[in-house]
Amino acid sequence: MRYRHRIWLLALLLCLQAGSLRAADDSFRVVATIKPIHSLLSGLMKDVGKPVLLMKGTQSPFDFQPDKDTQRQLQQADLVFWVGPELEKPLQSTISKLPEHVRVVELLADQDLKILPSRSNPKQRNPFFWMDDRNAIILLDVLTDALIEADPGRSHIYSRNRLRMLKPLKRIDREYEYGYRGLQSGTGAEYFDSLYYFEQAYALKIAGHVATTPWDPVDAGELLKLRSKMVEFQANCLFLDRGMPAKNVDLLTAGLDLSTGTLDPLGLDLPSGEDLYLKLMRHSTDVIKQCLRANMDEAARARAEADAADMPDTDGIGGRFMLTDQLGRLVTEQDLLGHWSLVYFGYTHCPDVCPTSLSTMTQALKLLGPKATVIQPYFITIDPARDKAPTLREYVKYFDPRLIGLTGSPEMIQRLADEFHVRFEKGEVDPDDPGQYAMNHSAGLFLMAPDGRFVTKFAYGISARTLAGKLEEYVR
Repeated sequence: MRYRHRIWLLALLLCLQAGSLRAADDSFRVVATIKPIHSLLSGLMKDVGKPVLLMKGTQSPFDFQPDKDTQRQLQQADLVFWVGPELEKPLQSTISKLPEHVRVVELLADQDLKILPSRSNPKQRNPFFWMDDRNAIILLDVLTDALIEADPGRSHIYSRNRLRMLKPLKRIDREYEYGYRGLQSGTGAEYFDSLYYFEQAYALKIAGHVATTPWDPVDAGELLKLRSKMVEFQANCLFLDRGMPAKNVDLLTAGLDLSTGTLDPLGLDLPSGEDLYLKLMRHSTDVIKQCLRANMDEAARARAEADAADMPDTDGIGGRFMLTDQLGRLVTEQDLLGHWSLVYFGYTHCPDVCPTSLSTMTQALKLLGPKATVIQPYFITIDPARDKAPTLREYVKYFDPRLIGLTGSPEMIQRLADEFHVRFEKGEVDPDDPGQYAMNHSAGLFLMAPDGRFVTKFAYGISARTLAGKLEEYVR
């Protein structure tokens, strides 16, 4: 009898313990205000719990009014993620009055994310940062760090889920960064500026916009100003947004040969959940291509190539090469041995992406301090026709003094790019000035180990602080 009593008591204790664990799970409450943020959180919290979505169904920040249930959910939360007052103005007062135990993360204020000023009012911020998928990759780290800080006991689950979610995010980045042919086919215009981040990241041609969000006042003068730009730049598409009412659109469209595309940047027509963000981006890019009257067969091939390509996080990255540095010295793959190497492919005439990436790398190495002495940065041109050694010498000196610029024959550059799974192509050439052209290219940063082995690739848009932290994990 005593033995059965002990077994019963042990079973009771196990049940109580299991119940307490479930209660602990239920007691960790995370709230996201909008669907795109909730989508990434849902993936990160798989096997932990479900984050609360504040704006459900087709509710948008522009018709949402906080009620008692909203206040209760926010007050009972451990973590609240919201974009900021530029998007969720009705929540600003409620969030500012939350009790001290509620940690609030305003994503527009996060220094790791690439946040652009509003073009309608530079004193404010454009809130649609997730429309650049590279920001979504960074956001994944921001959310993971916040979850681990608030719930360290399950850090291994959040870290595991982060790695699982990175693969599809990098896949869509690979689709867009090269071969997204649908973006080159025409010029568009926006009523609201929800594509600003996408426009910057992927050279989308936009003639102008009326306002950033429905919170901005719009008068007939703004509409006529945009119409004038649409005529001047021969825009063939006007983008509208689901859940963002656009007034007097006929002033823009009357008498013009325009297609109209309705974007859904908030995912209002999509079911909430982990898959929403990927579906949102696919829907958005399809709308863009169709509205710009793109060659859909070419665009479909670009997507198929991205789906079929191996992720550059496997063996087989890198290989043999013979190039020349900015001082005219021969450099081969043997020179990458014995130290960590950061390798970036770009070109000196690059207007934005390359200088930004190299500046980020330079700042990250400075943040590492003495630990950076074991890392050698390289800049490999994909434009050897213009980037000879003297040009590289003048270019690299504006960044880290250790930066080595490499050039060579077009054949060798192409071979090395293929070995790193880097893709590039020459843009349109001005017949009146053949030396003026752009190069479309991949924008990742490769980390190679001292034995020449590929370690990881950092996506374009990563902040210097985040890059420094990740490098420190490898070189310490």
